[in-house]
Amino acid sequence: MLRAEHLSKRYRQGEKEVVALLGFTYAFPKGATAVVGPSGSGKTTLLNLLAGFDLPSEGGVYLDNLPLHQLPEDERARVRLEYMGFVFQQWNLIPTLTAWENVAFPLLLVGRPRKERQERAFALLERVGLAHRLHHLPSRLSGGEQQRVALARALALDPPVLFADEPTGNLDAESREQVATLLFEAGKERTLILVTHDLELARRAGHILHLKGGRLVREETPKAKG
Repeated sequence: MLRAEHLSKRYRQGEKEVVALLGFTYAFPKGATAVVGPSGSGKTTLLNLLAGFDLPSEGGVYLDNLPLHQLPEDERARVRLEYMGFVFQQWNLIPTLTAWENVAFPLLLVGRPRKERQERAFALLERVGLAHRLHHLPSRLSGGEQQRVALARALALDPPVLFADEPTGNLDAESREQVATLLFEAGKERTLILVTHDLELARRAGHILHLKGGRLVREETPKAKG
């Protein structure tokens, strides 16, 4: 579904060239793939390139056979909306919208009728255990609840690709487990790309990619062991 070919990203800092990612090639399978590595290893750069938030210096990103890196920004934005979902460390809910309105928002952007938006948002909030918080604003939700709303919103258009960037980083232990369980359950149905510093969380994925100095240095398949 999503693949990177010889992906590199270089920046200029004054007279100095900084290589953030170099020669990354990988075809992401269905299921969960975790991307790990120390700070500065290229994890966030990779996510930004895969999602089309940024463009590579060399190489390309392909969604099926669509060259994402060759599209203009408005087309990349359309692809992100229709084919990708995002869960970030900061849940980024719209503070003036209720839980169901936040989840329904992507459906509104693509012009789905109100009844469909309501039914889909309710079903997703029920799936993440928050049907009873339907009409609550984000300010009335705990951090774990807000992240579950954010996950429901990311699934609103049933995207084939789901990105999660440190999705449990700001949560307590109980909320972390709730969100992780829901996230990996959703990842069974699609391609999930998880960027994390949490190696325990990463080992719940089917594949782990280790980045160091902007390079892919090792791949693990922890669930295939034993």
